[in-house]
Amino acid sequence: MRDDPWLSNEQQQVWRAFLRMSGQLNEYIERDMQQTGGMPHAYYLILAMLSESPTRSLRMNQLAEAVRSSQSRVSHAVARLEESGWVQRIPAPGDRRGQVAELTDAGHERLLELAPGHAEVVRSTMFDPLTPEQLDSFRDICATILKAMADRGITSEFPPSPC
Repeated sequence: MRDDPWLSNEQQQVWRAFLRMSGQLNEYIERDMQQTGGMPHAYYLILAMLSESPTRSLRMNQLAEAVRSSQSRVSHAVARLEESGWVQRIPAPGDRRGQVAELTDAGHERLLELAPGHAEVVRSTMFDPLTPEQLDSFRDICATILKAMADRGITSEFPPSPC
C-alpha cells in the first residue's frame, strides 16, 4: 500500500473525467437504443451476445456473465425478449434445472436491423474524435487495466463484450 492514501490531483482529474465520459456515453447509448430500438441497451447486448455464440444460445449463467449482469436481471430481460419473440428459453441438456437462452430467427433479424445504427452511434461518439494514435493508446490503456484487474482476480475470464 502506498504512503499517501489519496489520489494525486492529476489522478483525481483523470478519474473524474473518466467517470463523466463513461457516464455520459452510457446515458447517450441507452437513450439512443430506447428511441431507435424500443429496448434498453442491456436487451440489445443480450441479443448480440447470443448472436455471437456458434449455436446462437448460451446457458443463462454464461449469458449473465457475458453481459456483466446478475442472473436475476438477465432472467427478467430474457422474459421480456421472449414476449417479443426474439429469444426462447429451452432446458439445458443434461441439467433439469438449467436453462439455455436461444436467439430466435426473429431476434436475429431484429439485431440485424439495430446493429448498424448502434455501431454508428458508438463510432461517431467514441471513436471518430480520436486520432489513430489515440485509438491505439486507448486500446493499450484498456488492455493494461483489464490485465491488471485480471491479475488481481477482479474480473472474470469471460471474453470481453465486442459491442
